[in-house]
Amino acid sequence: MLISLRFSISPITSLRLFCSSGPKKSKKERRKLLQEKLIRISKAKEATRLPFPKSSSTPLLIHHKPFSRSKIQALDAVLNDLEASLDNGVPIDAEIFSSLLETCYQLRALDHGIRIHRLIPTNFLRRNVGVSSKLLRLYASFGYMEDAHQVFDEMCQRNLSAFSWNSLISGYAELGLYEDALALYFQMEEEGVEPDHFTFPRVLKACGGIGSIRVGEAVHRHIVRSGFAGDIFVLNALVDMYAKCGDIMRARKVFDQIIHKDTVSWNSMLTGYTRHGLLLEALNTFDQMIQEGYEPDSVALSTMISNITSSKFKLHIHGWAIRHGIEWNLSIANSLIAMYANSGKINRARWLFEQMPQRDIVSWNTIISAHSNTSKALTYFEVMESLGVLPDSVTFVSLLSTCAHLSLVKEGGKLYSVMKGKYGIRPTIEHYACMVNLYGRAGLIEEAYRIIMNGMEVEAGPTVWGALLYACYLHGNVDIAEVAAEKLFESEPDNELNFKLLMKIYGNAGRIEDEKRVRLMMAERGLDL
Repeated sequence: MLISLRFSISPITSLRLFCSSGPKKSKKERRKLLQEKLIRISKAKEATRLPFPKSSSTPLLIHHKPFSRSKIQALDAVLNDLEASLDNGVPIDAEIFSSLLETCYQLRALDHGIRIHRLIPTNFLRRNVGVSSKLLRLYASFGYMEDAHQVFDEMCQRNLSAFSWNSLISGYAELGLYEDALALYFQMEEEGVEPDHFTFPRVLKACGGIGSIRVGEAVHRHIVRSGFAGDIFVLNALVDMYAKCGDIMRARKVFDQIIHKDTVSWNSMLTGYTRHGLLLEALNTFDQMIQEGYEPDSVALSTMISNITSSKFKLHIHGWAIRHGIEWNLSIANSLIAMYANSGKINRARWLFEQMPQRDIVSWNTIISAHSNTSKALTYFEVMESLGVLPDSVTFVSLLSTCAHLSLVKEGGKLYSVMKGKYGIRPTIEHYACMVNLYGRAGLIEEAYRIIMNGMEVEAGPTVWGALLYACYLHGNVDIAEVAAEKLFESEPDNELNFKLLMKIYGNAGRIEDEKRVRLMMAERGLDL
């Protein structure tokens, strides 16, 4: 046989093949379905909205450590043989395509998967659920959602199992496209596809991502009806969802229902308490999980270091990390650098950074931000560039802030140009605010104002106008201050600080009547003087 490697054959390839019977829904139709579901859920139960910081999405893990060259070379050789066989008219059956795509998924070999895709006849791919499902999963796991969805929309009888739906929902959720993930879940429900225990954790991740406890409760009810209320993977996801949506009591209730808790269970609860600022509960959970023989993971530890205010407990966590040999875990080390920098122990933060065996962009951004009040931040950036590390949007926010603080107008302008030209980073509202602050603090009020009026691709918000108003206060520019204040009064009508700053500007300029007028405006709006 031409193929020299043996691959396991997935059971999904043996499914019977039928032509698709259900209509394909466009992205717009899926979004509409999601909105209709949200409205129905909202009408069915008005849940109390609990305050909780917006959760951040988990980054898609597309940069895994590559496997050894020998395995990739072996796969490459197989594909070369496969291409030669097709050129010679030798037919290739579904099991080989499916097994090769499974291997590409396991080895994180997207390029090889794309090569295989090109070899599969379109009609063959459309009719073979096993092959198309494996290809869809490969694309979705790398964040290639348009390619994944195209395969999904062209599948015959994709409703035979939840496999392809799960892959697509997972891909959207990992990219932070939570509404798309939920829209697919509701479409899946509408088309009568039975979910499995892989479906619900992905959907619950999306619920936590948008912070919708009402949708989460609806999914919880579906979990109970589907018979997965005792599945530990689903229960762990429920704990995480309720915690992210702000209902920490409900999260604890689900946690207590887990008979055989695992590491994920404990870490989900610990992280939930920490993000809610419940120090005592977090400490108790930390001690209890240690007694039970479980250890907090890097996510839980870094979250605790970043969110708990007690310096004593943070040092306790650092000591624990050292004793267990995980001090140099990237997320933990990055959190420790930020912790020491924020507490004024900049030398300790610098020592940790320099001792790190490996660094990522977060490491560099953290150390640059830690030195944002000194020119040392620019030095670190130069070293970062010399090592070939690509900066991101966050990097330049810190650098431009440094330039503004040190009145380095020329250097700040150059960095802004490098950001857009060399690295192709589109300015955000934070970058524009930094530039306004840069010129404004240096007394170049007109230039700062021109950036807002002529140089922004997005509409200026309170951050930008606030930076301009403060610059006007520093340098006594009343005319432009009035323009900035008017914008701020419209966007932040209850922010008394804007009114007080304008009053100071008028007072410094000797315009007593205007100062009284602003004071009267504050009184009419019920603001504290």
